Amino acid sequence: MDPHLLRTLVAVVEHRSFSAAARTLGYTQSAVSQHIAALEADLGARLVERRPVGPTEAGERLMEHARPLLLRIDAARADLARLRAVRPTSLALVCTPAALTPALAAALARVRRAVPGLAAGVRALGPAEVVAAVLTGEADLGLVDGAAAPSDPLALPDAGPLATGTVAEQPLAVLLPAGHPLAARASLRLTDLADAHWIDAPDSAVPLAQLRAAARTDGFRPRLAYGGGDLEGLVRLVAAGHGLLATGLAVAAGRPGTVAVPVAAPRLVHRTEAVRPRTPAEPARALIEALADAAGRTA
Repeated sequence: MDPHLLRTLVAVVEHRSFSAAARTLGYTQSAVSQHIAALEADLGARLVERRPVGPTEAGERLMEHARPLLLRIDAARADLARLRAVRPTSLALVCTPAALTPALAAALARVRRAVPGLAAGVRALGPAEVVAAVLTGEADLGLVDGAAAPSDPLALPDAGPLATGTVAEQPLAVLLPAGHPLAARASLRLTDLADAHWIDAPDSAVPLAQLRAAARTDGFRPRLAYGGGDLEGLVRLVAAGHGLLATGLAVAAGRPGTVAVPVAAPRLVHRTEAVRPRTPAEPARALIEALADAAGRTA
């Protein structure tokens, strides 16, 4: 299958429009139609319904393969491009919102002092987007946080050839409104909160699916779904009583109108892992080392 044709299919299905896909890809509408027709002829199956535009059953099945395949192709290009790269004077960092901690800000300042003239950029994204940005070369380094047993790695999206490693670890905590009946507890059992009201914010806090798996229950059903990456806004929702969330104790502590209570059982930690190329550029390597030094000082 020609990857150019697959990209066209993805664009058509995502936009539900041949003309919108053409504008996105920089093609004419007739070229988009020819791409889809060529792909259908190659596979011997109709992939896209024309009126209204949408995937057929075969098209939906192919879409499950198309996105990962295209991501791996982009990752291969980025991996080879890194071999040709000259000494970088920039650092593109992507991280999940809860990974953007004071320790990270201090480590980044240390790297900028060590590399005069370094142009640094930081973006907050969801876990899957962080991994994809590093895979495709859009970012030099990614930081993803989540909950796991002390000896287990984080459950990350497919990172392909990327390397991962822990850069910070802290107790897992539940963030409750200040007036919550359990706010005065020294610690909490996660299973006791399975039927509580929760906010599902997989891009900004520990996903509820991870809590279900850890507590081995089908509880932790969301009262509110939150799709943004604004951690401060999410804390305001907790303070107003819209639901609970789980994150790192240091991340949650001291937030206005809320109380962070550590999780005593099951034994879980809140971990931040670096996602990087196998041979990271020097600014990315320096930032990882600075984060490791900070974790060592606070351990």
